Amino acid sequence: MSIRRVVPDLASQRLESTRDFYVNVLGFQVAMDMPINTGRILTLISPDNPTAQISLLSGRPSTSAQEPNLTIEVQDADAIHAKAVTAGAPIVYPLTTEPWGVRRFYVSDPDGVVINVMTHQK
Repeated sequence: MSIRRVVPDLASQRLESTRDFYVNVLGFQVAMDMPINTGRILTLISPDNPTAQISLLSGRPSTSAQEPNLTIEVQDADAIHAKAVTAGAPIVYPLTTEPWGVRRFYVSDPDGVVINVMTHQK
């Protein structure tokens, strides 16, 4: 048995703003938008790798912490950091090159979900 994908399900109290954050800052595309029993689900996919997905669900309690709720590996963490700053997204952990070979920062989405945005250094 092999694992083909991992899709975190993130609760959202501000579904439209949260969708816009993932689309406009991180580059996801909306693959599915449908009602569910208690609200709505949006599934977002990477345009370059459709198995990289995040689902946003309204109608569930949100979570918040200063530790990441998920990690998103990107090609250029610096470029995404610049977009996040321009968008006014809260940076929770500064853009840093870590001793183990990743460049990363933590950003909080509109629901307070903390994301570890990272790139492997060469």
